[in-house]
Amino acid sequence: MTPLQGLRVLDLSTVIFGPLASQVLADYGAEVIKVEGPEGDSTRHTGPGVEPGMAAMFLGANRSKKSVVLDLKRPEARDALQALVATADVFMHSMRPQKLAGLGIAPDELRARHPRLVYASLLGFLPGPYAGRPAYDDVIQGMSGLADLMSRQAGEMRYLPTIAADKTCAHVAAHAILAALMQRERTGQGAFVEIPMFESMVGFNLVEHLYGQHFEPARGPAGYPRVLAPWRRPCPTADGFVAMMPYTDLHWQRFFAEVGVPELAGDPRFADIAARTANIADLLELACQFTRRHDTAHWLEVCERLEIPAAPIGRLDTLPDDPHLAQTGFFEQLEDEAMGTVRFPGVPVRFDGQRPGIAMPPRLGAHTRTLLAEAGCSPAQIDAVMASKPPTPTSGAAPLQPASTTP
Repeated sequence: MTPLQGLRVLDLSTVIFGPLASQVLADYGAEVIKVEGPEGDSTRHTGPGVEPGMAAMFLGANRSKKSVVLDLKRPEARDALQALVATADVFMHSMRPQKLAGLGIAPDELRARHPRLVYASLLGFLPGPYAGRPAYDDVIQGMSGLADLMSRQAGEMRYLPTIAADKTCAHVAAHAILAALMQRERTGQGAFVEIPMFESMVGFNLVEHLYGQHFEPARGPAGYPRVLAPWRRPCPTADGFVAMMPYTDLHWQRFFAEVGVPELAGDPRFADIAARTANIADLLELACQFTRRHDTAHWLEVCERLEIPAAPIGRLDTLPDDPHLAQTGFFEQLEDEAMGTVRFPGVPVRFDGQRPGIAMPPRLGAHTRTLLAEAGCSPAQIDAVMASKPPTPTSGAAPLQPASTTP
């Protein structure tokens, strides 16, 4: 028994923001039906793949789902969508609001017809001056302050080398939908939930970085100095790097004694956490000068002995071989008749000591006929819907596409 077993989620979103949110719900046991156009989600063609339409980016955000193909330009497909909505607990999309009424899926319309429905709009921006603009991860990283943070630390404007806005906001969306479902359990009524990328990422960035701007008048500039220090990075060692983080007074006292300069623990710049925060750039640069003297293994042994948090640097290519992840069974391998062995990161959480299992992402439209029949569509209706065939894929690897967010 999984926590969300028995819940049905109808997901019209594409790319990463929405699909990753619904994948979290699928991981927790919900039945997630991915509604795609005849061409499929663009991530089906993003990155390497064994077969067309099942590329790496699609695998990363669509496991354990079902796929229905509906060409919503056609009235019979819009009717079929309404039949599916009638069976759903959650309806979610990442379309611009101005497109919804023409498809018959505006929030007021669906909620009037289905009072218990949780209707989730995954947006770039809430209604306001930016409403309706397209939102992409790079754009949101730039607008929300992430590029500024990189500039403050690295000296030049950069994006984080991960689709941080898409993925962070996906988790915001998942927990907002779960909150609305909890409210429905208490009240019997559904909800209209709006999850904006811009506002979500501004709030994410300002947890620590609003800093002195929390107060009126301000008690300092925005930006938490410790994490903005240029030397906040893995410490270089004689043969590589170590992720080392002395933090408390005792940590630094022990570290300075170990490297032969115990007097530095009494230096006014480093004597307590407030002083260290104000002088963090000097402190971290100094610490990295000491770590260069010995190899990584030495520092891991020292930090374990001194009870200072430290770890070796994980590499993307070797994470599947990490001994802790191996022992906890984090990575899962699924056997697919056509694709062979396919590896996935598993569900990170456990419920009553058990990690929920996962299933392969769906082929495009694999569940169209079955699910429409279950929703009450007649064979003739289903045949009409399925008359819109997806484009025949060309042979070979699919072309690389950008990881966009909101169409």
